[in-house]
Amino acid sequence: MESVAEQHSPLRRSSSTEPSDAGGVRSVQRAMEILSLLTETQPSVTIREIVDRTGLAKTTVIRLVQTLEQNGLLWATSRGYTAGPGLWRWAHLAQRSWEVPPETRQLMRDLAAAHRETVNLYMTRDVNRVCVAQEESPQALRHVVRVGDELPMWAGASSKVLLHDAGPAMLVRIATNSPWGDGHADTLREWAREATANGYATSAGEREPGLSAVAVPVTGRSVSVVAALCLSGPTLRFTPERVAEFIPALQEAAARMSEKGFDHPLAG
Repeated sequence: MESVAEQHSPLRRSSSTEPSDAGGVRSVQRAMEILSLLTETQPSVTIREIVDRTGLAKTTVIRLVQTLEQNGLLWATSRGYTAGPGLWRWAHLAQRSWEVPPETRQLMRDLAAAHRETVNLYMTRDVNRVCVAQEESPQALRHVVRVGDELPMWAGASSKVLLHDAGPAMLVRIATNSPWGDGHADTLREWAREATANGYATSAGEREPGLSAVAVPVTGRSVSVVAALCLSGPTLRFTPERVAEFIPALQEAAARMSEKGFDHPLAG
């Protein structure tokens, strides 16, 4: 039952505002689409480039760009619009919030130096896994993803480890987005069971041809799996002998990460 205060609160919205809400959400999505055009290889964009790449009307683009500029999220230069100081403040906050503990970073550095393959730390975000930390292999031929990149959960050693607590509905959602459709849920369930029983998981060419990986679980304070620590690289270097070396090294590092209870925003 609603209280009198709830019935007359000026903050309470009626259903008549829903079309306006939908328009607001659409504007936010369009603004994010414009910001996403900025990359390391393209640090600035012009109005014409935004129009061409988003398909939005020029008047809409100008209005959104002006709003983003007024809020410090874009900055006008002679070459076009680049990231504004407001994004720098948010980036600094995100970096401080998302950085893994120094001890975890050092463990990852040690693994990369000792085994000369890329070390990644992945966590679950809905039906995807997100890379929250990485130490690149020192070798020229190596596997690299960017911190913050989201990868699908329907394949890969890290996914098999992270599926430990996934329920039937989640497995179906993940499978639906896979190349194999809903029926892949049974395979995901078996992969998760094997990873839990073995204490590690491996993959070879499941998501990308020529790419192999070995992953082990990292647990949080509740002793549930909160992350996957992974070594990955070219399949030609992931021989059975090397994989056998990787597994105990990863497990030792993961155990040390888990001792203090792995802490990260995505860990909940």
